[in-house]
This record gives sequence, C-alpha cells and structure tokens, in this order.
Amino acid sequence: MFIPNKCVLLAGCGLMAMASPAMAQDVPPAATQTDTTATDDIIVTAQNRAERVEDVPIAIDVVGAEAIAQAGVTDFREVERIAPVLQITQDSQYTRVAVRGVGTNSNDEAQDQSIAINIDGEYLNRPNILNVSLFDLDRVEVLRGPQGTLYGRNATGGAINFITRKPGKEFGVNLNASYGNYNAIQVEGGVDVPFGDFGGIRLSGIYTDRDGYFYHPNIDQRSGSAGTKGGRASLRLTPLSGLTIDLVGEYVEIDNILPTFASVNLNQGGRAPGAGCSGIGYTEVAPLTPGTQCIPNRTSFLQTIDRKSYAAPISGVSPNHIESTAIRGRLQYDFGAATFTYTGGYRDSSQDTYQALPPAYEFLEFDNNVETQSHEIRLNGNNPAGGFQWQVGAFYFNEKLDNVRGLYNRFIGANGSFINFFTRASEIKSYAVFGQVDVPLTETLTAVGGLRYTNDDRTGVFGNYGFVFNSGRVDQTTVRPAPSIITPEAQGDKVTWLAGLNYKPNRDTLIYGKVSTGYKAGGFDSVGSYDPESNTAYEIGGKFGVGPHQINTSAFYYDYKDLQASVLLNPAVGGQIFNAGKATIWGIEVEGNFKLSRNDTFSATFNYLNAKYDDLLAAYPVFDVGGSATSVGDLDNDPNTVTQPNLSGNKLPQSPDVIITLGYDHVFELGNAGTITASAFSRFKSDYFLDIFNWNDSRQRGFTQTDLTLIYRPANEKFSIQAFVRNLEDAQPLGFAGYTAAGPDDIYNWTFGAPRTYGGRVTVNF
Repeated sequence: MFIPNKCVLLAGCGLMAMASPAMAQDVPPAATQTDTTATDDIIVTAQNRAERVEDVPIAIDVVGAEAIAQAGVTDFREVERIAPVLQITQDSQYTRVAVRGVGTNSNDEAQDQSIAINIDGEYLNRPNILNVSLFDLDRVEVLRGPQGTLYGRNATGGAINFITRKPGKEFGVNLNASYGNYNAIQVEGGVDVPFGDFGGIRLSGIYTDRDGYFYHPNIDQRSGSAGTKGGRASLRLTPLSGLTIDLVGEYVEIDNILPTFASVNLNQGGRAPGAGCSGIGYTEVAPLTPGTQCIPNRTSFLQTIDRKSYAAPISGVSPNHIESTAIRGRLQYDFGAATFTYTGGYRDSSQDTYQALPPAYEFLEFDNNVETQSHEIRLNGNNPAGGFQWQVGAFYFNEKLDNVRGLYNRFIGANGSFINFFTRASEIKSYAVFGQVDVPLTETLTAVGGLRYTNDDRTGVFGNYGFVFNSGRVDQTTVRPAPSIITPEAQGDKVTWLAGLNYKPNRDTLIYGKVSTGYKAGGFDSVGSYDPESNTAYEIGGKFGVGPHQINTSAFYYDYKDLQASVLLNPAVGGQIFNAGKATIWGIEVEGNFKLSRNDTFSATFNYLNAKYDDLLAAYPVFDVGGSATSVGDLDNDPNTVTQPNLSGNKLPQSPDVIITLGYDHVFELGNAGTITASAFSRFKSDYFLDIFNWNDSRQRGFTQTDLTLIYRPANEKFSIQAFVRNLEDAQPLGFAGYTAAGPDDIYNWTFGAPRTYGGRVTVNF
C-alpha cells in the first residue's frame, strides 16, 4: 500500500493558481461579458453575468490564463492539475470527469455526461471530443454542485466553462513554447489585430507532439502519445454603442496513439479460479445456479503490472485520428434596462480509431461522426449592484451520432471474424426555458430563486450484425444488410429549481445556503431503456476575505435517485446502463489562500467526500468455470423470483474520501534584472475505485503528486523562462480498471496516468 509522505505534503507547495478560487489572480475582467476596468478582483460569468468571484454563491474554482499557460494545459485530462477537485480519468479513447463523486463511467454511444462542459457557451457532450479546443484559453471556471437552473440537463454534478481569449484593443503577440522529456514539444500562441473602435481579430494556434508514456517490450512500441494541430480565428465587432458581436471559427486535428490497456488473462498463468472458486481472491456468487460462477473481487493481479512497461495485446497499439470543426457566435446588445444575448455553436467531429484490446482483439471504427448545435437566447435585467436582478432565457440543443464499429479477432477463420458488428445512429433534441431572480430582502440579505423546464427527445436506429465468421477487416454495411434492427426511443421532461439565501454583511464576506436540483436525461442502450437520474442538493457555504487572505468553506448533502451506472456484461451486446435506486453523497470543503508577505503566498485545500450507493441492483460479470456464461443477474435460480446482486454500500467510482492540496509561492526580487518565482504544489488523494463493484483490482491506492516550477521574468515582463517538474513522485494512478468476461477470454484491463515529466518553457508577450 502506498502511504503518502507527510514531509512531501507539508513541504508541498504549488502553482498557486491551482489550489483555490482566490488564486486565479491573473484573470482579467471577462471581456466577453463586460467592459469593467481591470482591478485586483477576479471577474467570472458563472451566473450569466459579470461579477466578482467572491460574490457568487457557488463553490467555484477559477484559473486564469497565466496559470493555464504555466501548467501547459492543452488537454482535458490536464485540467485536473489546475483544479484538483476534479477527477479526470481516461479509458483509452474516452475521457471521464467527476465532481464530488458525480460523473459518468459509460462508453455507451448515447450516454450523456454528468458534468456540463461548455466552450464559450458551446455545449460539449461526447467524452471522445473533450480534448479539442483547449488552447489559447483566458480562464477556466469549475462550478461544483448541481447547476440545473442556468446550465440545464446533465449538470447534476456541476459545470466547467472554458473561456477562450478574445481580440485585444491593441496589437499584440503572445507565444508559449516548451520542450520536455518524452520528446514533448508544445507551441501555442496568437496575435491580436485591432480595427480601431470597430473591433478586432485574434488568430491563434497550437501544435503538440510527444512520444508515448508507455513502453510495450513484446512489440517494441510505445503508446499514450500526443499530437495536436489546431487553429482559431476570433472576430470581435463593436459597430454600435452597446452592441458586441463575437464570431469564432476553429479547426483541430488530433493524431495520437491511445494508451494501450495493460491486462491479465485469468485463463492463463494459473490465475483461473478453479473448482468451487477456490483460487485466491475469487468468490462464488450464485451457488444455486448450475455451473460455477466466480467473480475476481479480491484478486491482486494489478500488483504484478509495471505501469510504465507492460505487454501490449497481440493486436498491437491503437492509432487515433480526430478532426473537429466548430463555429461559435455571440451577439450582445445593451438596451439600457436589459441586455439581450444570443450564444450559438455548431460542431462537426469525426473519429477514426483502431483500438487494440487484450488479448488479441481489435475494435475497428469505420465511422464515428458527431454533429452538434446549441443555441441560447437570454435577457438580463440591468440593475444597480445589490438591486433586484433577473434573467430569462431559452435553450435548444441537437446532437446527431453516427457510429459503425465492430469487435474483430484475426485468429478466428482464415481472414479473421467479427465477434460483433453494429451500427448506432441516434439523435438528441433538447429544449429548455429558464429564469432566475435575485430579490433583496434587506441591505444584507438576498433571496435567490430559479426554475428551468427541460424536454428531451432521443431516438435511435441500432443495427446488429452479430457474429460474422471469416469476414476480414471489412465494413459489413458495404457487403450485407443488417440482420436485426431496433429503433429505441426515450422521451422525458423535468423541472429543476433553485432556492437560496445570500447574506452579505460587507464587501468581503458572503454566507449562503441553498437547495438546488439537477437532472440527467434518460436514454437507451442496445438492451433497453434507462431512466433519468436526479439530484437534490443541500449546501451551505461561506466566502471570507480577511485583508489579503481568502478563506472559502462549503458543506453539502446530495440525495441522488436513479443514478445511472454502466457495466459491460456481454461484449457481443455492448455496455448496459443500470439505474441505482438511490445514492447519498455528502462532504465538506475548505480552501484558503494566504498572502504571507509581499513575496510569499500559501494556499491549501481540504475536501472530504462520502459517496455511496444506498441501493443498486445490477449484474456481475463472471468467470464461469467449465461453462459459457459471461454474467449473472439472478443469484438464487428460483423461477418465481429474481434476486439481483445489490451493490448497496459500495463507493461511487472516482470518489476519493480525501483530497488535500498544499501550495507555496515565493518571489525573489532581482532589482532591475527582474524576478525569479519559485513555486510548488502538492496534492494528495486517498483510495478510490474505478468501477461500481469496488473490486480490489479496480482500486487506486492513495497517492501524492507534486509539481515544481522556477520562472524568471525580466523587469519589463515581455518574456519569461520556466523550468518545471510535474508529478515529482512519478505516481501513475489508474485511469481505467475493469473485468471483462468474453467467453474463452476473461480479462482484467487497466490504463494509467502520466508519469513524471519535466522540461522548459519560454513565454513571449509584446
């Protein structure tokens, strides 16, 4: 077991902009929302209006452009380093995110995210395209807790807003370039060209290239590489007083080798459970059912894996290619009494992936296209600070998915065969109307209320070719009609609401309490439909400014119903979604940012989370000794009853009980020569699981990761030179863990996080 080094935690110090909301001191006022003169205040738009972060009754992390650049964030997985409250993991090609234990652990084509993710107001929903667009960022806002009123469906756990840089009012150029181990090259930059009072344009781009983090000696290849090319043109026009028009065009191309699964085959090397599930770590789960069904709930195969160097599947590594084109627009007009805002986005993404799966399978994607559009209109009342505030709006989202893929094995038949081959076409249409008001009751007390109505309509056309013998690597839709087609549908609507009180006795103090609800749409998989999930959250919190110091606290309790949980029971069918009857989540959070002196800043956070299923009827994937079953959903074999496995008491995936961060930053003044800033940041996460079963081989032990930086800036601050080390301890936490029963192949799979990285960075601004 890994025990965190207390010395590392106590000495750990950090890129301070990473640890608490008050640390994003480099965040300028939101140019896309307001023309407020720059101050030391951090301005955010989490509630669809520009306001100081200390005035927002939401537990929120804000990270500004300078901290993002220093951390080298160009990948969604790296956001976790600048907002440690996030749990971000990668199942090869799919990125998963959880906040306060709420997330999505499904690879199902039609499964939605539990965290609303927006880029300049454009809503992203697919886990395989979350890595696009994350360059040339102005700031990142991470909102914790349900955001159902203003952000709508699929914001049961929170929301993440990425705000890109907009054209400046003066000509300017910025460039960040870095080089590090694993031959990591990263170049990112942009240029602002003003049009006088009429507006301006910003052209920006990114290029990254990196060798793979993981070596596979059996094939002498590496996986987990990076390769991104992208460009963005951001146009801002101000043709009339009070009118601002933003238009963004963007293209991103990703070429990389996905992290290859590490695995053990339970049928080889003496790992099988044997008669009566007598093997070490196995348990028989259905003794009244004919045969012997075993689960590897207490095995310790993960301990045998070297997380940097392990055997790849016989089928090799997994090249991945994604192209994404997006157009975003925003129009804002100030009428005086109110401001009208339209925000819209359109994105067309395609993915071509050859994914190797242990021991000798290949998951071939012949078509994976996603087309989305989102539109929102909003009217905000313009009232004096502290007065009655209101907003009303409407939202529309449409997503079309088109997937053609199959699981292939080259060793079955002379030409190889598809274990399964299927098509998945589906469409989501979602409409919503919403409103929120802030009503002053006294000079210091304000009541907040909000409502949102959402209507969802999801349809699909699923074709299943089943097992196709001796097919070769051929798209089956081009050679034969689908033998079976189903047309699933799912409709639903929901009213979400917010009620709260805010007490603000002075500029630097806010105490709030609220009850809010969140809603995640229901849907269907290839087996059947599943219900929406809902969350009723109770939260109290405070934000306290004491001189130059800032302390934020919050305590929350979630009553979660019909929580959607995913498990793969039959590879020939695909993943299945189960609705947990109920889950309870509660926790406390404390964050502090302390200005110890002119040149010294200390930051710390403590998060405690208790996230467990109260009731979850599911099914076990099993090792069927001498039989062919791959799952068990009935434990007693009674024809009159069905007794399902109940995972009550299990922890939700990606839910460490404790997260602690410590940061320290010291500035050495060199007179006319400039400054050197030494920073360090350490985060500790306790044990957590990667699956709903909480099996031992799906458990990540507690670990620490420490980042160190040294930055030189001359007096004119036109450039900086940085040396950095990330993940000093070289901890590589689990990104995925899961047991798959596939007939003759009973496989435990894992992926891992990044190892220690280091390098240098040069930043130029003029």
